[in-house]
Amino acid sequence: MRDRLRAPCAVKYSSLSWTRCLSLIFLAGGAHAQSQQATIPVKQADAVCTSCHAKIFNEYLSTPMANASGLATDHLIPGVFIHSASGVKYRVFEEGGAAWLSYDGPDNLPEHDRRRLDYFLGSGHLGITYLYSVDGYLLESPVAYYSSTKGYDMGPGLGDLREMPTALPTEADCLRCHMSGVKHSDLGTINHYSGVPFLYGGITCEACHGDTRTHVLTRGKASVVNPAKLDPERRDSVCISCHLEGDISVEKDGHSAVDFKPGDAISDYLSYFVYARAAATARGVSEVEQFSASMCKRAKGDKMSCTSCHNPHYTPPSAERVTFYRGKCLACHSDPGLVTTHHPENPDCTSCHMPRSNAKNIPHVAWTDHRILRQPEADVPDDNPDRRDTLVPIFSPSVSPRDLALAYYIAAMNGNIFDREKAFTMLTAAYQNNPNDPKVLGALGLLAETRGNSQLAASLFRDVLKLAPEDLKAASNLAVLQAKGGNLQDALTLLQPVFNRNQDSIAIARNLAAIECILGDRADARNTIETALKYSPGSEDLKIGLRQTSSCAVTHAQ
Repeated sequence: MRDRLRAPCAVKYSSLSWTRCLSLIFLAGGAHAQSQQATIPVKQADAVCTSCHAKIFNEYLSTPMANASGLATDHLIPGVFIHSASGVKYRVFEEGGAAWLSYDGPDNLPEHDRRRLDYFLGSGHLGITYLYSVDGYLLESPVAYYSSTKGYDMGPGLGDLREMPTALPTEADCLRCHMSGVKHSDLGTINHYSGVPFLYGGITCEACHGDTRTHVLTRGKASVVNPAKLDPERRDSVCISCHLEGDISVEKDGHSAVDFKPGDAISDYLSYFVYARAAATARGVSEVEQFSASMCKRAKGDKMSCTSCHNPHYTPPSAERVTFYRGKCLACHSDPGLVTTHHPENPDCTSCHMPRSNAKNIPHVAWTDHRILRQPEADVPDDNPDRRDTLVPIFSPSVSPRDLALAYYIAAMNGNIFDREKAFTMLTAAYQNNPNDPKVLGALGLLAETRGNSQLAASLFRDVLKLAPEDLKAASNLAVLQAKGGNLQDALTLLQPVFNRNQDSIAIARNLAAIECILGDRADARNTIETALKYSPGSEDLKIGLRQTSSCAVTHAQ
């Protein structure tokens, strides 16, 4: 059984949104979910604003931001989808006043069940996915609705799977750009919430204007955050915090992006990195990055921002869209000759200068090219072939060597094995500069293990747990090392509470069951696997583990 112990967790567990990291270990599925407490939509949460801002408020209610999330029943799109690679049939439907997702496997995949959907995520402009909760674990539906095809398909990165996807955990960092009043997950967990995971559906006024309590109590005499009056970095941070992802982002030491507030600089929370070779138009959520490369932005500098063209309180209806955005262009390009002679047959400036392109990391989704090219037909490249594997910071003026080291570590763990040595060298330097940074310690420990230095890795994981006793990755990794070294009881003591807090994790369940098996605790091992199967009923990995528990006593006797 010892060879069944998995290598220490090597990647950051991540929720799956429209821009899912494609190299992650996926975790999805679940048992019958109990509906979470109802969330409050924007139209109720911000109703008090109508007394002074009725026009703005009423127009805002029709924007994608105001409708970015909510109760599943408020934006349910019924549909059926059969995944050809796995043969699983998915159906989204309403029954008894509730939203449901059912799945039915083919003859060789006996899973047949359904999950009650709690929330929708996505305004429908690009698409919609749904979230459900099982025993407090917030999970994402494996299928999503895509507006371009007007139908369902597998979520990003799941199309080629030959079985029903495993449980897809939804982290707070994913929620923060679709919901308001997002809560941190419970300490020591990836996606478990003892209470509601967020307070408000959609993006509320406070998401951009900060705490409005005093403003309301004083009937407007006390000011709120007005992004337009902030310095350029803090003004742009309000948009960047959700409209920029880059290839890799790293949280600053001691900070969480979930805690960002309007008026802060997002660079105090996150450092963003992109591969210098990568085309910005090939990935989603890169509008800010593209815009910064445009001639318009470069010419205007800090005088121009996202709000120069976009009104965050108003989205023009389709019939008015061309006129609305043409007016934004003509505000600068006002030469009378240009206005009357430049393609008078086509008033839609964006159709030529901001065409839509497909994002390679998100199926069925096209994004508007915000580079605003003068001659888009020339197909101007937006990559740098001379710096193919170099990570460069963007919109991160305070990026540190520690942040860059962690970025290369994430790249290495996401499959770029050529970055491992670079990451190890840079993390070692970061550790020497600050030996009390849990993320650096944990990353360095993981790389030490891949280099075969288990003793150093175990020491680093212990240091992490001294600083952050609830760190699930350090505890999990140390437990595996202890088990491989024969210290089974110590491994069990470490891993059991980790699994109790993260029962939807297949990797943790398999490792715990393997340790229990080696100790001869067949019933405990079987219970561990069966518990995890409640969240990922289609997991072949867990089914194999369940069959293996039958040999626990024999293995222990040997």
